[in-house]
This record gives sequence, C-alpha cells and structure tokens, in this order.
Amino acid sequence: MMPGMANRWLALALVFVARMSMGVQFQAVASVAPLVVTDLGVSYAQIGWLIGIYMLPGVFFALPGGVIGQRLGERRLVVVGLALMVVGGATTAWAGSFTVAVAGRVVSGIGAVLMNILLPKLVADWFVGRELSTAMALLLTSWPVGLGIATATLGGVAAATSWRTAMLATSALAGLGLLAMLVFREAARTEAPARAALVAHDVRLGVAGGFAWGCFNASLVTVAAFGPGLLIARGLPLGEAGRIVSLAIWLTMLSVPLGGLLSDRVGRPTLLITVGSLIAAGATLLVPAWSHAGLAFALVGLAVGPPPGPLMSLLPRALPAERVTTTFGVFYTVFYVMMALTQPAAGFVRDRAGDPAAPIVFGAAVMAATVIGLAIFRRLERAA
Repeated sequence: MMPGMANRWLALALVFVARMSMGVQFQAVASVAPLVVTDLGVSYAQIGWLIGIYMLPGVFFALPGGVIGQRLGERRLVVVGLALMVVGGATTAWAGSFTVAVAGRVVSGIGAVLMNILLPKLVADWFVGRELSTAMALLLTSWPVGLGIATATLGGVAAATSWRTAMLATSALAGLGLLAMLVFREAARTEAPARAALVAHDVRLGVAGGFAWGCFNASLVTVAAFGPGLLIARGLPLGEAGRIVSLAIWLTMLSVPLGGLLSDRVGRPTLLITVGSLIAAGATLLVPAWSHAGLAFALVGLAVGPPPGPLMSLLPRALPAERVTTTFGVFYTVFYVMMALTQPAAGFVRDRAGDPAAPIVFGAAVMAATVIGLAIFRRLERAA
C-alpha cells in the first residue's frame, strides 16, 4: 500500500469492517435471546452473562495485549484476534449447554479485545497529523454500526431459521474482517514509539475515565440488549422488535459525529458530557413509559450523541502524549469490567422484578453514573 490520501482512507475502511464484526458478534446473543432461553433452558440472568462475558477477557488482556502487539506487530495480533472470533462464534452456535456457550463467548471475547485495543493504533499511524480526529470518530461508529446490523437483522434470521444460524453468521462476518486485515498494510513509521511507565496518578485517571466511559457504553448496550424483550412483551414479533430497537443504534451514527463536532466548536467538554449523559438517562426512562416505541428509541439514539467524543478525549487532553497509551490500558481494563458486569446485573434485575422494563430503568441509572466518573476524573486532574 503506497502512501497517499486514498490509501489511508482505504486502510480506515478495512479497519472499520474488522471492528464492525465485533459489534455484530457482541450483540448477537441479545438479538436472539428469547430463542436461546427456550432452547437451552437458561434464565435471563444467564443471558446477561452470555452477553457480558464477551467483554470480560478485556479485564485480563487489555494491558498485556498492547505489550504483545507492540512486540509482535499490531496487525498480526489483530488477525489472531479475528481468527479467535471465528472459532468462538462457531462454538457458541453449536453449544448444547450454557457452559459450552460461555466457553465460546469467552474465546470470541479474547479475540475481540486483542483486536479492539490495537485497531486505534493502526488508524493513528496512518492519520497522524492528517484528519486524525475525523478518522477516530469514524472508527468509533463501527461499533454502533455492528450493534445496529445485529439488532435489525439477526432476530429475523433466527426466527426464519434458528438462533444457531444467526450465531454462525457472526463468525462469517468475523472471517470477512480477517480477510480485510490480511489485505491491510501498516503505515510506515518514521520513529520509534515513545514509552513511559505507569505512575499512580495516571492509573487513577485511567480508572475514573474508564468508569465514565464504561457506564456510558454499558447503558446503551443494556437498552439494545433488553429493549427487544420489552417490545416482545408488548406483543411485537422478535424481528420487528429488533428493528425498532435498532433505530437508537442507527441514529448514533449521526448523533455521535455531530456531538464530537459540537464539542470542538463549543469547547466545553465537561458541560457536554454532564448535560448529555443526564439527558440520555432521561430519554432512556421514557422508553418503557411511551407507547410509541419507535419514537422513544429514536430519541435515545439522538440523546447519546454529545458525550462520546469528549469522553474519549479526556486522557489525551489531561496527559503528555508519551503517557497516554499506557494509561489507556488502564482505561480499557475498567471499561471492560463495566461492560462485563452490567449486563448480568441487568438480567438479574429483570428476573427479580419480573418486569421487562426493569433492565431499561437500570440502564438509565447506569447512564447517569457517567457523571460520577467524570466528576472524579476532574477532581483528580485538578489535584495533580
């Protein structure tokens, strides 16, 4: 791949496809949950574990994965990660028990975290000094695109065939991402990357920032995961319920880039994160209250737009460049903890309350907690 504008945008497109497959595979269980409950005889709390455990390997692999990728080559490790996603998706598809399904999700999750933590670095190498913010914003949208595709289509696929077919489709998409990364070529590096050891202050900032980012994302995923169940309880078929919930996810592809642009123009990231998170929490509470489901989910998708850009900019703005990469390892470790634990907690809330609206209310509370993480981050930043 020769240097040039066309090539760096092609590189971004290939990375986009690879990362999108992670969003599809993560959301797959939620999209076919009612069928899995019936077939495997599991509870909704166990469904929550199947959803959330996909993120659990990030707790253990976020930091070492970055070190290994730096030594062996980021692209090579991304290819390994996608291969694990293919194997893990197939294992889950053919699972005859909850235990085997968990094993498949863990294998997929290991592959996903190895890929996810290294793709931003590959993009940054191509776009350093040239449209970097735009490239990163587009990379972030690959996740909601994957969630939206899964939510809108996999329920219908499962209803027409089986939930196992839908899970196999996620392996096929991961295989497509693998092929994309085999075509991908890393940008030429002009200098060795700077390295810096973690210090206590950086760790604290990483924990606070990761908590805020984890709360924000876990809330949106909870709505996407348990929203179809709420609509099915109101009498909608699985496929239609998934398409309605996907409205929220599709609209984030518009609202998130616009939110980042607004943050750059206004220059008040703390205000946008605080107000945006609270408005998004309020919009989430409207989902079980409104009879017009499509409008309610669309409002959520628009409301979550402003915070992501400034949230992901917290560490780069607070720390010297040579200390950002290592601190992001801590940031993503906490993020993965939040993502892994929130979904089973939401499933537990649903089982205990016996109300399909309960996980949505829980998700609104998690969204509001984003503000707590931000407040801690700012206090630590000022104390430095």
